Amino acid sequence: MSGVYMPLFAMSLHLRISSGIPYTIHNISAEPWVHLVEPSSPRVNVFAAEAACPALFPSGSSQYWYEAITHNGQSSFMDSSYKANYKVFRNVVTDFGADNTGTKDASSAIQSAIAAGATNGPNRSSNSMGTTGQPAVVYIPSGIYLMEGSIQLYVGTVIVGDPLNPPVLKASSNFPNDHIVYGKDPNHDGTINFYMAFKNIIIDSTNVSGSTTITLLDWTVSQATQLTNVVFNMPNFSTGHTGLSTTYGYNSNVILNDLTFYGGVVAMSLSGQQWVFKNITIISATTGVIAGGTNLVFIGCTFKNVETGINANGISGSLTVIDSTGSNLGSLITSYDSGNAGNSIILENVANSGNTVTLGSSVVKSGSVIDTWVHGNYYAPGNANAQHEEDLSTTTPRSSVLVSNGNYFTIRPPTYQDYSVSQFINIKSVSAYPVYGDGVTDDTNNINAILSQYASCKIVYFPAGTYIVTNTIVVPAGSRIVGEAYGSAISAVGSNFYNPNAPTTMVQVGNSGDVGVAQISDMLFTVADVLQGCKLVEVNIAGSTPGDVGIWNSHFRIGGAAGSKVETNCAGSPDICKAAWGLLHLTNTSSAYIENMWGWTADHDLDGGNGQTISTGRGMLIEATKGTWLVGTAMEHHTLYQYNFEYASNVFSAMQQSETPYWQGPGNDLAPIPWASNLIASDPTFSNCGASDATCRMAFFERIRGSSNLFLYGGCVWAFFNNGGNCSGDCQQNAIRVLSSQGNIYLYGINVKSVTNLVVSTNTDIATESANAGGWGGVVAAYAYDA
Repeated sequence: MSGVYMPLFAMSLHLRISSGIPYTIHNISAEPWVHLVEPSSPRVNVFAAEAACPALFPSGSSQYWYEAITHNGQSSFMDSSYKANYKVFRNVVTDFGADNTGTKDASSAIQSAIAAGATNGPNRSSNSMGTTGQPAVVYIPSGIYLMEGSIQLYVGTVIVGDPLNPPVLKASSNFPNDHIVYGKDPNHDGTINFYMAFKNIIIDSTNVSGSTTITLLDWTVSQATQLTNVVFNMPNFSTGHTGLSTTYGYNSNVILNDLTFYGGVVAMSLSGQQWVFKNITIISATTGVIAGGTNLVFIGCTFKNVETGINANGISGSLTVIDSTGSNLGSLITSYDSGNAGNSIILENVANSGNTVTLGSSVVKSGSVIDTWVHGNYYAPGNANAQHEEDLSTTTPRSSVLVSNGNYFTIRPPTYQDYSVSQFINIKSVSAYPVYGDGVTDDTNNINAILSQYASCKIVYFPAGTYIVTNTIVVPAGSRIVGEAYGSAISAVGSNFYNPNAPTTMVQVGNSGDVGVAQISDMLFTVADVLQGCKLVEVNIAGSTPGDVGIWNSHFRIGGAAGSKVETNCAGSPDICKAAWGLLHLTNTSSAYIENMWGWTADHDLDGGNGQTISTGRGMLIEATKGTWLVGTAMEHHTLYQYNFEYASNVFSAMQQSETPYWQGPGNDLAPIPWASNLIASDPTFSNCGASDATCRMAFFERIRGSSNLFLYGGCVWAFFNNGGNCSGDCQQNAIRVLSSQGNIYLYGINVKSVTNLVVSTNTDIATESANAGGWGGVVAAYAYDA
């Protein structure tokens, strides 16, 4: 473990025992599992008159639809005396008078927009609305905003600019502070800074002297956050300017994507747990990235006119760089040679004309990497013994369905900026089919009617709110759905979700055999009750082309928040809190692109101090064969597995992060308990374990059976506790189990903490932590499985 960052065990301990922000103005009488309001009756004739609309194609627009659409979102579980006076959406110009001409200070008006609470209540810096009860979308229209002071974000803050003409936050020449934007809520550690976003913005420090020490954005935040489509403008090769930092404590982030940096002494100076960096461009900085962490993946990144592309001296586990380019560099990567499994480096399809990898004072790799290059411990097909490789060239035969122009397919999160506001419909504004999103009304039938009517002819916008459903929501082929990030939740309740032996899907995306478009952005999926028969999301549809079917910046939360019986009734045994059957199922007819997804069964309460001992059966079940892309995903604390590849094929993954349930291990239920009587064919039975072998009978990070053509880069699982208490040494026996698969399975950059076996093939221990000591416990640079 590198000494440049906080010990990760200490971080996790804090995360486990932390309470969320007190929710002192919570409406405790809003209990949809007890008191469910029936919706208004449909007015069919009116609906028929409103519904006609043409087929949906980009029409071009001079105004961003999101600025123009009606915003009637709410914080669903806020006390009624404040709720009507709380606005989720705030326009910094029209609502708070921010100057966007660049002639006078705008920072104070922007800060007022960020901090505003209910007009008759506390503001958002008061720690009185919980973590989830204070969603705020702060919209910044086009223009130049002179910054004579910093702005400070709080949990639940989403900063959105106009992607058609991104606004510029431009620091004044006499800027007084060390950061232009403080992303981390100062009231809370970085590990509980969730539900925050910053997108479609330009931050500019070119007015500030190049020798002045200044950072444009601190982003000491964790899962369920989004930093995308941001440009950092700094003086070229300045000696004092840094684009992005994680300055204020530890953090557990997942993804940073689609960012551009110009100039600076350092583009990104980061220390944390794990990341995937997707589509990052860095030009004319002295150092591109100073990286401290355990598991880092770079995909589709560009380094140009930079002395050092990635300074990896702080990476203790694995660094993976794929489909990336360097030009006019001193060295693309500088690091050290640990001499063991730690500090593994994996390169694949990397174009570079000079020094590519420099370890200490030695250049160990120059020029381009056409296929795959490995520095670290390598398990060749059919070989159960690690080979420590300093400079290995090998072959990874990518599946053609996963690539575009030779690179793994990736795509930017959709903004739908090419569509006019008339091509959108606010789901709460269809008068014939009233939808409330108020956390107490059953919105099932009316949501389904609207989605059915407007598939292929409208993009459906869900304003902030909790949409209670009592049966399956069907997302038809042709659908595009956009929420208000972290504020728009679909939440299940009722007897339809009670049977664990015949689970009911909450959100069904397409039908088996469908081919077409289905896209979901900025939504949250959860349960309002303890629902052992609820499968939250099932994807059946395949796209005609990659990206037609996709889920972006959409997350799962089981427990841990207001508005759910799981938060208040699950402080005891996991046996009495089988809260959900599973999170996400990608069926064998599906083909989907998924980016930035956190599937979290809560280990602590975000909105108070309730105990959270929750048993969700399953994380992500992948049975898809037609092409699946997982870019920046995390699955945490599910009982049987976090990821299950069951007869799957043609899957690409860039960074999978997980944690084992804190309650598992010696002294508590042994898997598959409490789901032993509700298993299906794709579930692990743990029959390879002794009946009382508690560390063996813990959730798999990855289970792979009958699969082929899997390309998984940067996987990590952290085992922190046994039965909620600290454990030392090996807390868990197995991370990854491969069973009767067909071959062409490539795992690059496997990282574990306190897990005995990184990889087990059937019943044979292949890669052990003791034989691969490094990083935060154990590291394998490359594992190639071939039947």
